[in-house]
Amino acid sequence: MPLALKIVLIVLAVVLVLFIILIIVGRKMQKKQEASQADIEAASQIMSMLIIDKKRMRIKDANLPKIVTEQIPKYMKAAKMPIVKAKVGPKVMTLIADVKVFDSLPVKMESKVKVSGIYITEIISTRGKVTSQPKKKGFRAKIADKAARAQAAANAGKNSTKKK
Repeated sequence: MPLALKIVLIVLAVVLVLFIILIIVGRKMQKKQEASQADIEAASQIMSMLIIDKKRMRIKDANLPKIVTEQIPKYMKAAKMPIVKAKVGPKVMTLIADVKVFDSLPVKMESKVKVSGIYITEIISTRGKVTSQPKKKGFRAKIADKAARAQAAANAGKNSTKKK
């Protein structure tokens, strides 16, 4: 057997083994995530709160309790998390929001939300008029818009020269 064929077979075997390991680890992580999601649902309660401010910031800058910051893994301390400052009753609290909920939370409005510990999991209702914020365009969408505008400008330039 040629040397190149042996190398290709060895590489394929290694890739196959890595793929199988990733599948097994992924299934274990999915089961763990489902169990933690069930715990979050069991501990959740509905609260009425006035959302003061929301922004994405690092955990160490978020002014969370010391117990919470100690429990967070090191790799998450550098990541930016969706942090919400809200007035719950007479207290101003710093909470962590779910990524799906964070974008639709209205600022400076009272909302009923489902909270599990310091984690906002769901918006139940909002009092007052809700104004939806325009969704930010991604890089590809911006480039596509620029290309469409350039194409429209080029077509308009061709049409104006044909009329003369």
